Amino acid sequence: MTDKQPNIAWLNEPQAHDYPAAQSYLGLIYENAVATTKVHLLQSAAVTRFKAKDIFRASGLSLLGISNTHVDKDRSKIAAAQALSPLLLIRDPEHGKVVVADGYHRLCAVYAIDEDAMIPCKIV
Repeated sequence: MTDKQPNIAWLNEPQAHDYPAAQSYLGLIYENAVATTKVHLLQSAAVTRFKAKDIFRASGLSLLGISNTHVDKDRSKIAAAQALSPLLLIRDPEHGKVVVADGYHRLCAVYAIDEDAMIPCKIV
């Protein structure tokens, strides 16, 4: 077994289906109009990068294990050098957290491989 971490490939932009997924999730947290506005802001936001461990710390989420089928699927994509979609993040200053609107499973898969990996994301 080697200590070298696999190179994680990323798409330049989130996939079109990521935005409706974010809308669905954000609709559970915010009023629909607020969720819609946040998704529109995400669509026009620039892609930036943060370390996986910092996104986890800011979100307060628990790490899903590799036994999760979605995490396992994303780890398989990483191993096959298939590009992953950037994460969609929302700053929630009222609660001092970052909401992972889309990409939680990708975040878990990447973190399990390399917690210092720089993850492309859109954040508003």
